[in-house]
Amino acid sequence: MILKQIVEATKVRVEKSKDGRSWQQLEKQLTNEIPRPFAAALKHENRLGLIAEIKKASPSKGLIAPDFDHRKQAEIYKNSRADCLSVLTEPDFFLGELNHLTQAREISGKPCIRKDFIIDEWQIVEARLAGADCILLIAAILSDWQLRAFKHMAMRFGMDALVEIHDETEAKRAVAGGCKFIGINNRNLNSFEVDLATTERLRPLLPTDAIVVGESGVHTRDDAQRLKNAGVDAILVGESLMKSGDAQSAIAELLR
Repeated sequence: MILKQIVEATKVRVEKSKDGRSWQQLEKQLTNEIPRPFAAALKHENRLGLIAEIKKASPSKGLIAPDFDHRKQAEIYKNSRADCLSVLTEPDFFLGELNHLTQAREISGKPCIRKDFIIDEWQIVEARLAGADCILLIAAILSDWQLRAFKHMAMRFGMDALVEIHDETEAKRAVAGGCKFIGINNRNLNSFEVDLATTERLRPLLPTDAIVVGESGVHTRDDAQRLKNAGVDAILVGESLMKSGDAQSAIAELLR
């Protein structure tokens, strides 16, 4: 199971990063810089919010952008209608780097989420130190206790936390945990198959006042409209933008 492999690799990576240090020691390096509002930036009266992703590769698709340049992509997104950026920082399976986030945030001027497999408090402090305005918490790899603790820790550092779900059980856990910023991943984390019906099925299980993001499987204006009709506030789009050749126009079309 690829998700288990990613988590195991992440454990090794985190322990190597710590080098015997605690997250409290890392916290001392933080400045007083205030994170940019991420979730709030996605709320619009008359249109979907959009998170544009910087993504080099994935386990299911392999190399997505052979001529990948995160700085160039951030510059493209800067001049687009994207509200926020998602930056892959997982190095082993997605070929991301933490400094991609730091540089993309500086170049774009937009709020950024650290897209990674967060399993340890260390990564939350590390994210803020790198400039993240938001972190991703994947319900499938975290206990209820971890979801609550990590969400509150992100809040302590001024960051939002997007809690990602992909089935009914995780939806109920997110609601029970008081989560109000929730991403519905249309990609099955076991088979990697994508089905937009996942959002249509899970959105009614979430609070009406939650900010909900539809993730994965958005390639066309019809896809975006389908998720909007399902009740999401925003969409996260990665692969199709990275492959479009003209991301600014592709974003404009999705939000048309």
